[in-house]
Amino acid sequence: MLPMHQISVLALPEVVLFDLAIPLEVFGSQPHRYTTTVCAAAPGPVPGTGGVPVHAGRGLTSLAEADTVIVPGFDPRDVPAREVLTALHDAAERGARMVSICTGAFALAPTGLLDQRSATTHWYYTEELSQRYPRIQVDPNVLYIDHDDIATSAGMAAGIDLCLHLVRRDHGADAATDIARRMVVPPHRRGGQAQLLDRPLPPSGDTLAETCAWAREHLDQRLTVADLARHAGYAPRTFARHFRAQTGTTPLRWLTAQRIHQARRLLEHTDRTVADIARSVGLGTAANLRTQLARDAHTSPNAYRRTFQESHREPHYNDGGAR
Repeated sequence: MLPMHQISVLALPEVVLFDLAIPLEVFGSQPHRYTTTVCAAAPGPVPGTGGVPVHAGRGLTSLAEADTVIVPGFDPRDVPAREVLTALHDAAERGARMVSICTGAFALAPTGLLDQRSATTHWYYTEELSQRYPRIQVDPNVLYIDHDDIATSAGMAAGIDLCLHLVRRDHGADAATDIARRMVVPPHRRGGQAQLLDRPLPPSGDTLAETCAWAREHLDQRLTVADLARHAGYAPRTFARHFRAQTGTTPLRWLTAQRIHQARRLLEHTDRTVADIARSVGLGTAANLRTQLARDAHTSPNAYRRTFQESHREPHYNDGGAR
């Protein structure tokens, strides 16, 4: 019989309650395999999001005994205290598996444990993580990254995917699938699948916003930078410069992102063929849509449709066999 795997979940001030609950639910559902403990810089109450306090049963000594240390999200503007960073670093040096969920990566980053490695966090904070810790290879386009000894996840529900992945790694697919079934979540989303986010739009009322709205209504047409500039009343070069300043991307990249976004919506909500969707959003062919979606979301049209249409199916009610 395998020894119990000890998991310490480190609650930092303003801990994200959803993130904290993920490992407690996933690993806590396997009490014959894992023991889970909530710890903090010192035992006692820890402020959580929404003003809800969390009780930490143990202090940092818990990290010295853990097989896996998990840091849920917290306010990334706050750098953990030196003794917390030291305890995290020492746990890793001792051989504990280090895991962060969402902005929990901002607790591992100052320890140096992520230096020269790829890591991820919530898409909203990936740029900040990269700027503050340039030695980390921040990947904004994945759900999670597992280096065996250190694993990081993107925001919110991606933490579920990572924890299920760790159970799968520890005890096989059947164990992870059983937990996923009881939590009513997909049993396996690959870490390389992208975080799905919409590209930015200029502020409403701006001339560019009107042009962007017009472009989104004409995605089936072959639009050029000159077409967009003409609609906005700019010379093409001036338009491109102004557009990038407002959105952080180029007009053509933005257009492609909008086409992919609309294609995703059609895959989610309709049964239209991939070829028909590709034509209607201006991507031309099914092959091009497959290429663009693979690059943007690391998935295929059919796999994307299967994943997202699950949540739109009509509920099935068990009538208990009554007739």
